[in-house]
Amino acid sequence: MSDKERLLEHLASEIFCRLGVSPIHGIGVFALRAIGKGIDPLRSPVRNRGVAFTHDEIKKLPAGVRQQLKIFCYYDEDGYVIPSIGMNTMDLAIYLNHSKTPNVRMKKNGSFVSLRSIRKGEELTMDYDDSFGDTHIF
Repeated sequence: MSDKERLLEHLASEIFCRLGVSPIHGIGVFALRAIGKGIDPLRSPVRNRGVAFTHDEIKKLPAGVRQQLKIFCYYDEDGYVIPSIGMNTMDLAIYLNHSKTPNVRMKKNGSFVSLRSIRKGEELTMDYDDSFGDTHIF
């Protein structure tokens, strides 16, 4: 299968989400079409994982970059988790808003799974406490 054919297959069968204005907070991720239970709605052919950085490492970066990391990356008292693909790419997962009744969950390997069927137009949410609680998943 050619790269072009693989990309067409990906576009036809694996694109489930779009960004939009969220009633929960700022920007959110929304279903473009119905998503069945047990699907990874954010699957991408690009390999990406989180890389952990301490606050001391981040303090060395320019102020504008630090601000972007605070807006778009996961962080806590221990440090930051930054996508291995960098910040000049799009990873829809960083726009998932928090909910105590989530419809997707992050797995230990960093992929996602839908916890139930999700309707077209519904916002995808995850429980930050479940994913980023006391154990670091990256």
